[in-house]
Amino acid sequence: MRRVIILGSTGSIGTQALDVIKANPTRFEVVGLSAGRNRELLDQQAADFHVDDTALGADEAEQLVRDVDADVVLNGITGSVGLGPTLAALKAGRTLALANKESLIVGGDLVKNLAAPGQIVPVDSEHSAIAQALRSGTADEVRRLVLTASGGPFRGRTREQLTAVTPREALNHPTWDMGLVITTNSATLVNKGLEIIEAHLLFDVPYDRIDVVVHPQSLVHSMVEFIDGSTIAQASPPDMRLPISLGLDWPNRVASVGTPMDWSVAHTWTFEPLDDSAFPAVDLAKRVGRAGGSYPAVFNAANEQAVAAFHAGQIGFLAIVDTVLRVVESHEQDGPLTRESLASAETWARAAADKIIAG
Repeated sequence: MRRVIILGSTGSIGTQALDVIKANPTRFEVVGLSAGRNRELLDQQAADFHVDDTALGADEAEQLVRDVDADVVLNGITGSVGLGPTLAALKAGRTLALANKESLIVGGDLVKNLAAPGQIVPVDSEHSAIAQALRSGTADEVRRLVLTASGGPFRGRTREQLTAVTPREALNHPTWDMGLVITTNSATLVNKGLEIIEAHLLFDVPYDRIDVVVHPQSLVHSMVEFIDGSTIAQASPPDMRLPISLGLDWPNRVASVGTPMDWSVAHTWTFEPLDDSAFPAVDLAKRVGRAGGSYPAVFNAANEQAVAAFHAGQIGFLAIVDTVLRVVESHEQDGPLTRESLASAETWARAAADKIIAG
């Protein structure tokens, strides 16, 4: 029986994790729950799963992780506010099932230096797919990682055709049902850029050996190419309960959490190169990742400000990544990386982005 704390329990990842646990009551026990603001649903979940320890907000979530004995902490918080709970889980020796990619990307070496080998288990579908495929060989046998991208709602459009797209169009993702920020990030491909940084930090593969390919069917979740020319791909219908279940009990599989592929019918899978001109966020993210330090925090914070401005009607779609680029290029790393320096860098990045947005 694995004792589980779920952070972000009222969000998409958290509610699906509770579905997995409810279906496997002899395998998992929920011992702690946290939410951002939705106290009503949090209290209902606590009653349904007989949980005494709950938290509201990131600060309380961090304290929850410290105080409640657990085997696994599933961090499903959205945004860099998840860094504190991530660090707390690692310090406490818990297995960290990581859906909050921002905490690893922003925290960088702060997170990596705390983590024991195998302590962080990725929950993003792409990184879960890579982790599964990597079991087919040793680290020395890996030639490259290939992350798949659906292409979002604007796949195939040129940069010029993206000039006038609306917030409503940007939220019309063809595959996944996600929140406003992540869905918009998928439309700009910022999300895939963040995933490249995450892949580098998780698997210690250099950026020049991490690629992105557009796969609109979203059935192959990512691939690993080995030195002998073999490529191992993980395929399944889009369903986050599969990577969530692996995060809760890695490397053991949980029966019947997802629907398998139907191989009795015909399938057509396509793979297309990414248009870096229309979607420059991926190349920018690689630059940011190579720079390291506080640059990923600046990238992420500036993007959050720009996404909010886009949905408020203050800037156009293309200006999201253009704003991020200008903020990143004006940033200067100052001093060693600490939680305080990261917070300062994020505050600076948000102010810099706001100034650009205001014109």
